[in-house]
Amino acid sequence: MRITNIRTYAISYADSNDFGRIKATVLVRVTAAGGAVGWGEGVTLAPEAARATKVLVDEGFAPLLLEAGDIGVEDTWNRMRAHCWWYGEGGLATIAYSAIDMALWDIDGKERGLPLHALLGGRLQESLPAYASSHVNKATLDENIAEVVGFKDAGYAGCKLGIGKKGLSDIGKNPEQDVLFVKLLREAVGPDFPILMDAGNGVVWDRETAIRTVSRMAEHEIGWIEEPFYPTRIDDYRALKAALSVPIASGEREYTVTGYRDLIATGTVDIVGVDPARSEGITGFRKVDAICSQTGTVMNAHAWSTAVLTAASLHLSLASPNTKLFELKPFAVSVQTDLVDEPIGYAAGAVRASERPGLGIEVRQDIVEKLEMH
Repeated sequence: MRITNIRTYAISYADSNDFGRIKATVLVRVTAAGGAVGWGEGVTLAPEAARATKVLVDEGFAPLLLEAGDIGVEDTWNRMRAHCWWYGEGGLATIAYSAIDMALWDIDGKERGLPLHALLGGRLQESLPAYASSHVNKATLDENIAEVVGFKDAGYAGCKLGIGKKGLSDIGKNPEQDVLFVKLLREAVGPDFPILMDAGNGVVWDRETAIRTVSRMAEHEIGWIEEPFYPTRIDDYRALKAALSVPIASGEREYTVTGYRDLIATGTVDIVGVDPARSEGITGFRKVDAICSQTGTVMNAHAWSTAVLTAASLHLSLASPNTKLFELKPFAVSVQTDLVDEPIGYAAGAVRASERPGLGIEVRQDIVEKLEMH
């Protein structure tokens, strides 16, 4: 393909799934010589990071690709990585070219008349269980439990719950309360509703606290514990894995294929979370997926931003032999419900991808401009 135009939008929105927190992300609109338009996303979260990423695209990667002439997606990915060799092993540069890579795959699908999963070798699964991915942030135990019961009643197949997040709850800050929450929640939803726990950035456990807390949670059948420690605390991950049989997930803060390769090689994680809007794009996701196939590691696509990322993550997940579920935001937010012509949802506890070409979505330009930061 030959790229003729790249337009970058730094947007922001209030996320009802994260206690109304203002989040920012970057959308990239790429036009090819034949007229096909592709969209990609680079997840930044912070407004200043979105603005900086926009500069990297506009002043660095866009001129590089506009001058490249006819070039394939893989060659473009390699060229972008080589261009930012000094500043690009992770961070904002990786986010920037992840967005472009995603847009190029969208164009490739549209020019070939094929959905993304077909470009990736075809669906290996018709659908995936739809999990409500939510933060535990209400004031009381009863409110937080009732919220998850509501997810079950709404037809979700399971849930992933982030603790220690912004909000009114002390869950994630008090191990006794954490365990009590899981116990009462299991009693409320019954034995057949999977519960995944995500400790993440807001939880600070030492090794002994983590082993004790997760062990007690496991008595109530949690499906995994995600990021119980900061990613560099490999010895603590190793000790936790040795002490417990609960699967361990990590990887949400990795940026590169190399980073995932090295993480998987430690043997400390069972599930890696990969975000194609920050971890070297769709091309990077595929390369990590290949590593997971060799090592027997489960892949879990991060899709917790706009519908652009959700669409890409869904196609990637359905084409992967290593995925088990798919996460959705359970509360309506503009970048999911309004940004595209056909929002991505679920039915009968499962989520399926569109058969339309590329990512299978049509982005609404008016909504992008409405959300654009100035």
